[in-house]
Amino acid sequence: MNDVRFPEGRMEIVSAVAALASRDHQRRVWVERRYPRKDYYDDFSTNVHILYDDTRVLEDPSAAIGIYLRSEQEAAALANLAEILNAVFAEMGTESADSEYLKSRLWESVIRSASVALHALLAD
Repeated sequence: MNDVRFPEGRMEIVSAVAALASRDHQRRVWVERRYPRKDYYDDFSTNVHILYDDTRVLEDPSAAIGIYLRSEQEAAALANLAEILNAVFAEMGTESADSEYLKSRLWESVIRSASVALHALLAD
């Protein structure tokens, strides 16, 4: 990961996208609050903050190349994820419960898009 300026931030992005790609994780951790270990916490809001506020990678994925992202392919996959998440927020707002977001008619698209983005981020 020496090809990005902030590899620790990239690792947070990968973790957030992985959470968005896993319906099992979302149900078990976000809704049922069954955490994999003590002192662990995760929810939808945490991942949104990583992707939009902390790294700002979903605001302009192409601008994140070299900072957090390695390629235009990664940026394109994250741009697609941002488009779908923005549609979810347009439909439901930003203050809904995690369980409500998971019921959105767009949520399957979030999972698919996050899966594609995760694959791009993990490809060598």
